[in-house]
Amino acid sequence: MSETLLRDRLGIEVLSAAPSRAAARMPVSGNRQPRGLLAGGASCMLAESIASLAANLHAAELGATAVGLELNATHHRSVRHGSVTAVATAIRLGRRVASYHVVITDDAGEQVCTARVTCLIIDETPR
Repeated sequence: MSETLLRDRLGIEVLSAAPSRAAARMPVSGNRQPRGLLAGGASCMLAESIASLAANLHAAELGATAVGLELNATHHRSVRHGSVTAVATAIRLGRRVASYHVVITDDAGEQVCTARVTCLIIDETPR
């Protein structure tokens, strides 16, 4: 049975992806909170999604996979329309941990949110 992923329901579109840097875009429409602003949780999901993609590309080079371990986000300004773009840049690509600095901007290039995402690199082998 195929399940629709949360990132697909949010409309997240990957723009580029590599272990050291990845980018994605997400529409504000459909991802608003009741006051009409982009929901903070949607920004967090965007940040974690793109950082996790980059971390999994890094982990694949090690024959492993990556899972989210920590997310820290600061929301700087609100957005009501258009889309937001997230760029995840590697802070550290280790054998056990991959950490990313994520900057989310609006269509005018203004910072909306910054986040730090840490992923744990784990063996593919089930225990």
